[in-house]
Amino acid sequence: MKNSISLLPILIAVFFVNLADGVEKSQRPNIIFIMADDQGYADLKCYGSKQQISPAMDQLAAEGLRFTNCYSGSSVCGPSRCVLMTGLHPGHCRRRDNTAKAHHSDFADRPLVPLAKDDLTVATVLQKAGYVTGGFGKWGLGNPGTTGEPSKHGFDHFFGYLDQVHAHDYYTDKLWKDDQYVPLVGNEGKKKETYSHDVIADAALDFIRKYQDRPFFLYLPYTPPHGDYVVPDNSLYANKPWKEMVKNYAAMITRMDGDIAEMMALLKELNLDENTIVFYTSDNGPNQQFLKDLDSNGPLRGVKRQSYEGGIRCPMIVRWPGKIKPGSESDYAWTHKDFFATACELAGVAVPSGLDSISVLPTLQGKQQPVQKFLYWEMHSPFHQAVRMGNWKAIRWGTEVPMELYDLNSDLGEENNVAAKHPDIVKQMANVMLQQRTENKYWPAIANSRANKKKKQ
Repeated sequence: MKNSISLLPILIAVFFVNLADGVEKSQRPNIIFIMADDQGYADLKCYGSKQQISPAMDQLAAEGLRFTNCYSGSSVCGPSRCVLMTGLHPGHCRRRDNTAKAHHSDFADRPLVPLAKDDLTVATVLQKAGYVTGGFGKWGLGNPGTTGEPSKHGFDHFFGYLDQVHAHDYYTDKLWKDDQYVPLVGNEGKKKETYSHDVIADAALDFIRKYQDRPFFLYLPYTPPHGDYVVPDNSLYANKPWKEMVKNYAAMITRMDGDIAEMMALLKELNLDENTIVFYTSDNGPNQQFLKDLDSNGPLRGVKRQSYEGGIRCPMIVRWPGKIKPGSESDYAWTHKDFFATACELAGVAVPSGLDSISVLPTLQGKQQPVQKFLYWEMHSPFHQAVRMGNWKAIRWGTEVPMELYDLNSDLGEENNVAAKHPDIVKQMANVMLQQRTENKYWPAIANSRANKKKKQ
């Protein structure tokens, strides 16, 4: 199985510099990857929002490259992070949903599947290549005492939340730092004086200051705008005719935007700006409650936990002064799995074998590169699979359920199922769905997941 890759031969191969297609070691940039939590595709002004105040992210787009066909690793947070870290799509990666089908002998607490000891991450490869690695925010791939702790997967430093449910609490009294919990001053005894995101964002700035003289990989899986929907200040949206939760959601994005502005200013202050590539994205689509007032998905169908476009198409902005053309746009289709190979090329090291990841560095540099043959997703609550091939998009809710087929070129909202008109395309999609998943006891394929859901109701 792809998620049982042995580290030793890979890590030996990783250190051969790929000068033909990658970046020479003397020119290796710092790499910053920012990922919002549950932000919709259209929740930024630069992606069409008429409501959101997001000047820093809009400036990133104006100074960099804005992708219109980038996708998250999954339609929910845990597997999306797993895809990003391992370069394996949801049919091969370790974590394929937030919680697994419970095998009680395997789980001491609730059914959370952590990264295994021999799962290779992009952080491990970059660390071995000489990068200082830091993660700040929400991890979600292994709780304390498990094989999935970030320190066991290539991170020199981590500060934030390990547990995905703990990350709902913005006024927690403790956060995980490197290898232990530390108190969050001001929140003792259920006090609410310290907003956790602010502390995490500040710690990331300190990381940049500390390691400004070394190449670094900074992974920023920010917790906003995920629920609980609380924020110290929503005054910018106070006059909007929305529920408080919607105002807070918008204010959480704007607060995060301010932190990004501060980080970009720091890069310039330290003369790191031109040698730092910054990625900005979201881990999956938004929740249903933000579609009406904020139009968080624009024309896209679906929300978080669904593999329709609204659940998986995400913003992706990449900025790299002098290397990426300012104000450019690309419709190249790729997913978070492809960050792994891209980071390897940026670091000047070979891409490990056995991944699903394809480097998008040529596209970042304004060059043409071959269209990927297919993009694959699966989810397990309820089980469904999705494939994109060119402009064709297929989805089915169980292995014995008729395929839905959409032409994204003429039907971006996935409103017109044309499967009956294109049996040849449906057959190709079914073959991909069959071939691109490995069996796993925690993530079983279901014959008809919608029928099963109705039985439970």
